[in-house]
Amino acid sequence: MKQLLIVYESRTGNTEAMAKAVYEGALSAGATVSLKKASQATCDDLLNCDSVILGSPTHFGYMAGTLQEFLTEAYITLGKKSVTKPYAAFSIGESGGRKTLESIDYICHEFSQYCKFCFQKAADGVAARGKVSPEVLEQCKELGKKMAQL
Repeated sequence: MKQLLIVYESRTGNTEAMAKAVYEGALSAGATVSLKKASQATCDDLLNCDSVILGSPTHFGYMAGTLQEFLTEAYITLGKKSVTKPYAAFSIGESGGRKTLESIDYICHEFSQYCKFCFQKAADGVAARGKVSPEVLEQCKELGKKMAQL
């Protein structure tokens, strides 16, 4: 059974609602899923999953600091391990989440350039503007399903 890790940050509940929808979608496709806030996720969690989905609100056009800290710790701790993890991302913000997705993609790309531990983009992310809508939640469920079926 596929082991999926969802790592996210949320303060207002919007990103958490998206994370839970991704979780539901992955479960419905038969995956075993761990849902963790970025401050609680560990490098061992990352090593023990088959793929990862990263979620963040948009903070000044960038990902939340706690998600960046998680990725930085992974870079430092896992950089010499020869591992590739498929990933996808989701984000929400008043100006839309596209810039945040780009920042996550950029960091994940840097992994493959400078260390053996690599992230490989496996699906297009979900970027939302404003409050979470039923349409956005459906897109998140589909993202979870897609990642579970890789």
